[in-house]
Amino acid sequence: MVRGVGRTEGTLLAGVVVAALVTTGVQAKSPGTWLMEVVWVLIGLPLVVVLRKRFPLTRLLCWLLVLHALVLCYGGQYTYAETPAGEWVQDWLGTQRNNYDRFAHVVQGFVPAVAVREVLLRRTPLRTGGWVSFLTVCVCLSISAGFEFVEWASSLIAGSGADDFLGTQGDVWDTQWDMFLCLCGAVLSLLVWRRIHDRQLAGR
Repeated sequence: MVRGVGRTEGTLLAGVVVAALVTTGVQAKSPGTWLMEVVWVLIGLPLVVVLRKRFPLTRLLCWLLVLHALVLCYGGQYTYAETPAGEWVQDWLGTQRNNYDRFAHVVQGFVPAVAVREVLLRRTPLRTGGWVSFLTVCVCLSISAGFEFVEWASSLIAGSGADDFLGTQGDVWDTQWDMFLCLCGAVLSLLVWRRIHDRQLAGR
């Protein structure tokens, strides 16, 4: 029996995401860029709600998904290259670029790793161990590569109009950094959450 969230907690988490979508959407610097950044939240939230009885998610995954949604909403509001939090860190560390997008790509591996692991352990004959970890990392890296294809297509279609969405900030290695940091996030997530996730999947 999966250890998930209760009705009250689930409603609260969904409310936080909805509030973030509304707030950042109203205040978005570029509504088009905001929409492209949060479209995954707009798809994912209704999907989780609709499937909550057939496939209830663990409490850990629910909280991580909310975290990921907030990261996407915040980045979409300001664009990743101009987030105030990123600028504060930039001034603090004296870096040449706003690195909020680097953080977001770590999260892109850190959160989906738990989601992928949960699906593999609940919907395949696989059991916790090396193969599940290997396949989880591979899927997360594939998802990251898929996002880079989307960015590439956006660049081809919109040209300079896609600059806010791409957020490369002149870094010719931005694509490689994005995928590498997603990989790091996925590996870190497995190291941090594996035991807790196993207990929640077992209902303990």
